Amino acid sequence: MIDAVVFDLDGVILDSEELWDEVREELARERGGRWSDRAQADMMGMSSREWSRYMHEVVGLSEPPEEINREVVRRMLDGYEELLPLIDGAVDAVRRIGARWPLGLASSSNRELIDRALEVSGLAPLFRETVSSEEVARGKPAPDAYLEAARRLGVEASRCAAVEDSANGIRSAHAAGMRVIAIPNRAFPPPDEVLALAAVVLESIAALESSVVDG
Repeated sequence: MIDAVVFDLDGVILDSEELWDEVREELARERGGRWSDRAQADMMGMSSREWSRYMHEVVGLSEPPEEINREVVRRMLDGYEELLPLIDGAVDAVRRIGARWPLGLASSSNRELIDRALEVSGLAPLFRETVSSEEVARGKPAPDAYLEAARRLGVEASRCAAVEDSANGIRSAHAAGMRVIAIPNRAFPPPDEVLALAAVVLESIAALESSVVDG
């Protein structure tokens, strides 16, 4: 029995993973960092504390992590102001699922990015609780953000479904004990062994129906 549904944001509702990649790569190259193809995959799901430290320590930016974080978030907010990259069918899917279950959100995005995206999309009233991974001890693939979302919703994690796109996100929701509905990110597809952790794999969020959540 499912009592609540917890969505991821980036890659599920917003087609923003590539924007994150572009912003961080641009900053790294501007500041003389050592960017690699591995960097984006490594940082997917990390909290802002974790990825800004990664940019400082691994990518090699000289600025402190706090400054790196502020600059990346500023550029992301500018991008959202220009055009919020909503995934086709996402708003309708959230409304459809929200008509039946209380909704939570567990995102690796910074709080201000979450709030801006939900406000601009008109989805803010549908989410009873939202969690940024900067508000918990560990980012994804640790289960902390999903466990906190369930706690705030007042629902056992084992009675929640989670909608995820990335390898680290799927691992996170599965580790929290949730029923995982995977919608693989096309730009950064999870490996087969991670998709095997999901209860169901969908081609797109447009296919997310109540019957899928119920199983």
